[in-house]
Amino acid sequence: MINEPEIILDKTDLHILRLMQENARISNADLARELGMAPSGILERVKKLEQKNVIQQYTTRINPIALQQKMLAFIFMRAADGPGSDATSSELAKIPEVQEVHHIAGEDCYLIKVRTYDSASLMHLMRSNFSKIPNILSTRTTIVLETKKEQQQLVIPEK
Repeated sequence: MINEPEIILDKTDLHILRLMQENARISNADLARELGMAPSGILERVKKLEQKNVIQQYTTRINPIALQQKMLAFIFMRAADGPGSDATSSELAKIPEVQEVHHIAGEDCYLIKVRTYDSASLMHLMRSNFSKIPNILSTRTTIVLETKKEQQQLVIPEK
C-alpha cells in the first residue's frame, strides 16, 4: 500500500459504512431514516464512497457447504521471483478456487487461501494449476479442520 492517498471519512460516512456492512441491501430510504438525512443526500454520499474506492464491491456471501466446498486450506508458497512479483501473484489470482493471495514476510513469499470439494480436488488443483506456474519453488499446505470465525467485515471506528 505504497503511496496510496489518505481517505478522509467523517462520522456520517462511518455510520453509513457500518450500516451497509451489516446489510449491503439496505435501501437509501432506510439509511436516510437511520441517519436523519434526506435520501438524496445519502445517495450522493454513497456514490462518493464508491468513487473514492471506499466501497469496493457489493457481494452475496454463500455457505460453501451448500456447494459441497468442504475443504478449506491455506498454502504457503515460496517463489523464485520473490514476494511482490506481479507475474506469480497474477497467475495465482486467476485460479477460481483461490480466494485470497497475500504477499507475506518471512521464509515464504505468498499465503494462499483455497476452497475445494475435498482432498482429491485439492491435490488436483495443486498438480494441474499450481504446477504450471513456473516460479513456484515449494508449497506447504495447512488444512483447516474447523472454522470458528470467518468474516470480511472490518472494524469501523466511531470517530
